[in-house]
Amino acid sequence: MIPQFFIQDLLARVDIVAIIERYLPLKKGGANYFACCPFHSEKSASFSVSPSKQFYHCFGCGKHGSAIGFLMEYSGLSYVEAIQEIARDAGIQVPDDGRNAARTDDSLDRLIEIMAAAAEFYRGALKDSSAAATYLRKRGLTPDIAARFGIGFAPDAQTSLQQVFQNYQDKRLNAAGLVIDNDQGRRYDRFRNRIIFPIHDRRGRVIAFGGRILDRGEPKYLNSPETPLFEKGRELYGFFLAQKAIRATGFALVVEGYMDVVALAQFGMENAVATLGTATTPHHIQTLLRQTNRVVFCFDGDAPGRLAAWRALENALGALRDDATLAFLFLPPEHDPDTFIREKGLDAMRQAAATATPLATFLLDTLRQRCDTTNAEGRARLPVEAKPLIARFPEAASGLRLQLIKAIAAASRITQGEAEQALGIQPARRMDADARTGSRQQAPQTRRPPPSPAATLLRLVLQHPSLAERLPINLIPDDTDEGRALIAIIDLAELGEAVTNFGALSERFRDTPHGETLERVAARSIENEFDPSVIDSLFQDTLRKLQLDAIEKEIAELKERNLLVGALTPAEQHRLANLLKEKNCPAGFVKPSDLR
Repeated sequence: MIPQFFIQDLLARVDIVAIIERYLPLKKGGANYFACCPFHSEKSASFSVSPSKQFYHCFGCGKHGSAIGFLMEYSGLSYVEAIQEIARDAGIQVPDDGRNAARTDDSLDRLIEIMAAAAEFYRGALKDSSAAATYLRKRGLTPDIAARFGIGFAPDAQTSLQQVFQNYQDKRLNAAGLVIDNDQGRRYDRFRNRIIFPIHDRRGRVIAFGGRILDRGEPKYLNSPETPLFEKGRELYGFFLAQKAIRATGFALVVEGYMDVVALAQFGMENAVATLGTATTPHHIQTLLRQTNRVVFCFDGDAPGRLAAWRALENALGALRDDATLAFLFLPPEHDPDTFIREKGLDAMRQAAATATPLATFLLDTLRQRCDTTNAEGRARLPVEAKPLIARFPEAASGLRLQLIKAIAAASRITQGEAEQALGIQPARRMDADARTGSRQQAPQTRRPPPSPAATLLRLVLQHPSLAERLPINLIPDDTDEGRALIAIIDLAELGEAVTNFGALSERFRDTPHGETLERVAARSIENEFDPSVIDSLFQDTLRKLQLDAIEKEIAELKERNLLVGALTPAEQHRLANLLKEKNCPAGFVKPSDLR
């Protein structure tokens, strides 16, 4: 675990503008910086970065966060990876609080170095192999595209990697998946006589390899085994290189093979990725949906392709969202993505992707074929077949689920209520009588109530976190989200934790009940910051309002007690007199200790 104090210190030392500017061209506008949002397609710059808050927010799609959150969203890094990335760029060593096991010789850093050395060897071997170069030319790949993807060649000798690693018996070669130890104790290279496709993580580091046999042989494609660096269900071939194009085009194209990704990129379609010898997983979908709100799966139009598409659909259900589209593109039987784009061209490939079948349509069409809705038995079976699929729709896709329920009802020739019953869904509560009769009476329009003192103080603290040290915690009401978040910040200040900027605060309260409140308040006020010239007076006035609220509350309690018991004690009478005097004080503050 990374100590919290380190994360706070790191975010206090780095600048979110400098970090984001490495990925986006920011333009200054007033106190903040702007760019077109990298997380959704837009033409006007609605992505705002606040250097004072150390926080970004998009007014279009609503995404926001700190520098750590940006790298998690933009590059698909984990929380720890994002912190490590920022620290490395800042030249700071990330400490460990002792709860992680001590690193051994099989450290991830050393494995990364080993994989980089192997990748360099394979690239060099490609230049020395006329057979491998001839194969790539026959497949229509240019030297430039091969270099871009780092394609190499593994010679046919059993221990070629011994040229790179003098200690060929190093156990880390096995841990990296580069060699195999047989039952007789002999060691040999895993990849031999194969075209090598390096597999990169989201930071561009080589973590695994895929190898295609050069001549005839089995298996045709061979992947690295799962290692401390590589998990098939989490990685996508070509993703590191495709991220920018995915955001630029507004969609990701998921294909089945390495060569498809490379060929598509060569002909201008650079937003393609491929799964690594496994079906598409929910994690794959979530990774892609961090970059775009549209994912198109491309499969062959034959029976195996349709079966693979159905498996992808089943795995995607849990990742569905109403603001995202998953679609399925089935190519003509005589084509794969490589041959299709070569013969039809880039525009035809883009058009095919644009008109791909939406997930709900593919799901319903497949169920109709299975159930034969031309007869009563098939129509009765349709909701039964759909039930386990509909049950996997998350709450984030409730709108899409409702549309599908209506379509199932229509295809089954039953009402929506009957479909819901057959699908095991609790029907939504029906409208009241006025709504059913179409009452036109409208509720009178009311003005939005002014923000509470606690909400105003929270906005002030988010703009100037040092103000938290001046707040008396006993005055802050805990009956609202804003009040409770403010109390938590004051607690931090009283414990001596540095409260420097909102970006640091948002990370301090990540995954807590206060984190969402802080981000919501900051997102709403990022373009409506208080004028610095009124900060102090507004802070004083708002705090005075809280003090007056506390005084009035205590006065009311004492007066109510007087009515109930008939008389106050001398001490209570003295207290009431002081409170009435303080209430009428036109200016100044009551000491917090006097109100405890």
